[in-house]
Amino acid sequence: MSKRLRAVLVLVPAIAPGILRPDHTERLRTLCEVPDAEPLPNFEEPRAGALLAGAEILLTGWGCPPLSKEVLERAPELRAVFHAAGTVKNHVTDACWDRGLVVSSAASANALPVAEYTLAAILFANKRVFQLQQRYREVRQLRLWSLEVPGLGNYRKRVGILGASRIGRRVIELLRPFDLEVWVSDPYLDPAAADALGVRLVELDELLSACDVVSLHAPALPETRHLLDRRRLALLRDGSTLINTGRGSLVDSNALEEELESGRIFAVIDTAEPEVLPADSPLYELPNVFLTPHIAGSLGDETWRMVELALDEIERFVSGEPLQHEVRREDMERIA
Repeated sequence: MSKRLRAVLVLVPAIAPGILRPDHTERLRTLCEVPDAEPLPNFEEPRAGALLAGAEILLTGWGCPPLSKEVLERAPELRAVFHAAGTVKNHVTDACWDRGLVVSSAASANALPVAEYTLAAILFANKRVFQLQQRYREVRQLRLWSLEVPGLGNYRKRVGILGASRIGRRVIELLRPFDLEVWVSDPYLDPAAADALGVRLVELDELLSACDVVSLHAPALPETRHLLDRRRLALLRDGSTLINTGRGSLVDSNALEEELESGRIFAVIDTAEPEVLPADSPLYELPNVFLTPHIAGSLGDETWRMVELALDEIERFVSGEPLQHEVRREDMERIA
């Protein structure tokens, strides 16, 4: 019988119990040798030296420290890193690629709840659910809402997806059953790929000026910082809705605040810049803003999906099968 690979877990202890169920640990034990099932919180604690020295696989999660050259020198047998969360940019360093490590991410599992949140936000935005809920609370009677709120409803509304990313594509897939027209802006998407997705490919300015709802799914990169600046925010149609489940840095916060204070547009904001808005931010109180505390991604039992994906990848790796969610060095410039 061939020798089993040794696996070490690295993630924040405080969140480990909510992410790693006992059956997850048991499954990992069937796939690998697990010298210590208690996750390492960092690489400085006393256990880290011995565990790293023999580690061939790391199962990482939120809070994994950077895998620097110095850390990797302490892990001479390490072959692969399987991340049971989204981005690997916070811990996978150039040293990992220089060493030739295999890297896998559960970002595609995390994409699903974000896409589900976005789908709900799009449908509610066109139905004016957020605004009418407040209005109903004020008047406490039924009205002819379609007269009070012109354009109410989802039928044949135009939805703009900024970024045909993993999440953007999942949103497009979830929108297919509805009578909606979907436009996409993405510099890396070609017309043939857009046709395959069943969407209309347009330039960003055209998308902003023509869509009833615009949803942001571009990665947070230096070139996408404040992609929606003051000029582009002004292109949004009166009464349109901006949805941000991506990153707050995609939008010029000051310009967005001014647009929202004018009452001209609506917004569903799950990610803002700064991540926690100041206590006196008007976005907490504006009636045309639906603000949530970065909850679109995997939370609660949704995190189990990511762990299960990572374990599936480990099973493929130890069996010599191709990975389905591998991240490569050249991907790092474009992924979130």
